[in-house]
Amino acid sequence: MNIVIVGGHDCMHCQYKQICKKHGCKCKVFTHCPANFQNQIGNPELIVIFTKTVAHKMLAIASKQAERTGAKIHYANSSSASALQNVLTQPLYLPKVGFC
Repeated sequence: MNIVIVGGHDCMHCQYKQICKKHGCKCKVFTHCPANFQNQIGNPELIVIFTKTVAHKMLAIASKQAERTGAKIHYANSSSASALQNVLTQPLYLPKVGFC
């Protein structure tokens, strides 16, 4: 599953990536708004937005991109590691395992 994390703390960047990797997901983390943010998001299956630590401009761009690509959005108030783990363990967002 491809995930984009929007917001959060700079010092948690590596932890966010490790948590996603542990759950079998690839992720991009954006704690600050880069120059061409809308082009860098890509086509994720899930966008996690940490609402307390995100700029309004980033929130608007991420929401518009999710609407355009059909990605699910999850809003989390806390930007902690446990908040991200809780998001990734919800049945809606678990990666589907195919059988041969």
